[in-house]
Amino acid sequence: MADPKGFLTTPRREAPRRPVGERVRDWDEVYVPGGLLPIIRTQADRCMDCGIPFCHEACPLGNLIPEWNDLVARNDWRTASDRLHATNNFPEFTGRLCPAPCEAGCVLAINQPAVTIKNVEVAIADRAWDEGFVTARPPERHTGRTVAVVGSGPAGLAAAQQLTRAGHTVAVYERDDRPGGLLRYGIPAFKMEKRHLERRLAQLTDEGVRFRTSTEIGRDLTAAELRSRYDAVVLAIGATAWRELDVPGRRLAGIHQAMEYLPLADRVCAGDLQVSPLDAAGKHVVIVGGGDTGADCLGTAVREGAASVTQLDIYGKPDDVRDEDVEPWPTYPKLYRLSAAHEEAGELGTAPAADADARLFAASTLRFTGDADGRVRALHLVEVDAARRPRSGTDRALPADLVLLALGFHGPERHVGGLVDQLGLGVDARGGLARDPGFATEVPGVFVAGDAGRGQSLVVWAIAEGRAVAAAVDRWLTGTTRLPVPIGAHDRPMTP
Repeated sequence: MADPKGFLTTPRREAPRRPVGERVRDWDEVYVPGGLLPIIRTQADRCMDCGIPFCHEACPLGNLIPEWNDLVARNDWRTASDRLHATNNFPEFTGRLCPAPCEAGCVLAINQPAVTIKNVEVAIADRAWDEGFVTARPPERHTGRTVAVVGSGPAGLAAAQQLTRAGHTVAVYERDDRPGGLLRYGIPAFKMEKRHLERRLAQLTDEGVRFRTSTEIGRDLTAAELRSRYDAVVLAIGATAWRELDVPGRRLAGIHQAMEYLPLADRVCAGDLQVSPLDAAGKHVVIVGGGDTGADCLGTAVREGAASVTQLDIYGKPDDVRDEDVEPWPTYPKLYRLSAAHEEAGELGTAPAADADARLFAASTLRFTGDADGRVRALHLVEVDAARRPRSGTDRALPADLVLLALGFHGPERHVGGLVDQLGLGVDARGGLARDPGFATEVPGVFVAGDAGRGQSLVVWAIAEGRAVAAAVDRWLTGTTRLPVPIGAHDRPMTP
């Protein structure tokens, strides 16, 4: 490490956010452009170069964190980029979207604020693009083998890039009009501007990956036709079957799934729509679900000019510090965290019925009521205890003109006669597509990666599984592989 006493003398400083009043008027990323540059080298210097870097174990990709922390501290950005890209195809994605389990596993976090690993990662990734360190790496020779990747989210893109670099000819099929999966239609631009996705797609195209958009396998092209055209198939179709809320009034107009709402806002940003059909302007918005997707809805509704926004979380309010008896280091703890969206809602006063950050904890939805036209007008809730039992006398109603359900997902979509049905694939106990420890299904040459097999998970897990399935497919096609396998994936599915 460049400064052996850095972790003792330098306090943790995170990337500065733009003022709330400024950032809610646009869809640009919430952080100050270039705000990391003045602080990032000293922040990297806080890395302890500990004997056993638990951050490696905490990261599914096995990122070489102490190495690139030291390189940044020494101002060697090119080598830092090389070490970062050695384990991660898309660090600008993970550096913006990952909740950073590596920081929970940081040895310094035992009794001090962790190293800002996520900030260092994104700083390296952005510097690499700015300095021209990131270039296309087409294969030196081609194997003559062909692979179809179904789905262009982070798992599919990682698999496609690795397989292409191994010399195989890869085509990526995407049912939407543009590639990117949830990175394109689902993640709001204020969390990650689409330019980061576009330049990676350009890199993949220059390396030889071919994208086939507006093509749904199972409808526009049958599974049998796909298998006949390619030597192997990777299914990276995600876990997009959303969970429902079965309470009275659910069928009232104005109640929508989060993933019906968020893609429309992305299309407005892309210029496809002037105004979203589900625009929140002037409406009382209630979001059911306390996770990241709910927070994405919150930030989107604030930018659309909602009259009020409230996010309901069925769990109680977490503590500010780790409970060592329940979630000991280095596990990722459930803590009270203030996202940019929650900060915005609280500062703008758009949460009159909730806490200062727009969240109501320990709240369970009872029913919806509406007007004579069949539109929702109120959400009725009750407070619950830790066992989710209603607390007597805590019933109340919130005004609601737009309700967004952000309750998570329970596996890939399965339609009668669709892709999964045509392939005859089974599902596991969690609703994911059944696969063996090498990511292979019972159908020869068909493999599953990412949320489709793992279940709803993190962007780092998607990339890790994409890299691991690429190695498995390469070995199946050629009998061996030189592609690296993330230490977190171990070439087999893992539980989250």
